[in-house]
Amino acid sequence: MAWWRRPGQGPRWDGTTGRPRSANGASSFHLSWDVPPGSWVGVEATLEVVRPPSVPKLVFWALQVSFVDRGRSGGGAHLGLQWYPPHPGSTAVNWGGYGPDGAELDGGPSALPSATDNPNTRDLAWAAHRPYRLRVRRSEGPAPSGLDAWRGEVVDTVTGVVTVVRDLWAAGDHLASPLVWSEVFADCDDPSCVVRWSDLCLLDAEGASTRVTAARVSYQAVADGGCAATDTSVDGGGFVQTTATPRHTPAGARVEVSGQG
Repeated sequence: MAWWRRPGQGPRWDGTTGRPRSANGASSFHLSWDVPPGSWVGVEATLEVVRPPSVPKLVFWALQVSFVDRGRSGGGAHLGLQWYPPHPGSTAVNWGGYGPDGAELDGGPSALPSATDNPNTRDLAWAAHRPYRLRVRRSEGPAPSGLDAWRGEVVDTVTGVVTVVRDLWAAGDHLASPLVWSEVFADCDDPSCVVRWSDLCLLDAEGASTRVTAARVSYQAVADGGCAATDTSVDGGGFVQTTATPRHTPAGARVEVSGQG
């Protein structure tokens, strides 16, 4: 009996075809920012969907942050665009997260409707080939005692329109460990989709900004149910994440962009 088989089973899954075998049915890959020392109260990144999905399956591209409360973890949250068929035009936005205990974070109301009646996932008519600025920042909005309000916003860089998703409530006086990622619920061999991240930026309490030009690449391992054919590359001023493509940049690689977005 070949080493890759168990009695009554076929060949071990190799991450090239079919649905991801992870616990949530998605394959994810990430870019963890190379962050300089500092105390940050805002994080921003520009996202462009260069080649949108062509299958009716959820795909999520997000900017993720961790909340730090006087040296202790306050949990984390993610803000991003979704290709999500239950929403009008299959387009949505999500701003949600979890506390240090694993419980979902509460937050304020959203002015955006939600076809799925989800407080975190709202209808948003975003378009491919159009850059959107994702912005997480401390908010002056009300929050329960002991918590801070953190606002998720999406800026259409063509029109300048700012869409406030809502405020989340988390214990934290600053942000840490930013990263951007793709979470793909499509089959590993479904048609390729491509997104581009650029102009990664950190903001301090005085409003000064610090540009981030380098990040560390990671992929969900095939052994953990991730797809084998995902790749991260650099095109000068941006980081590009692609599905259903040969992998050229290995996990753990440090990639860096030029000074232009």
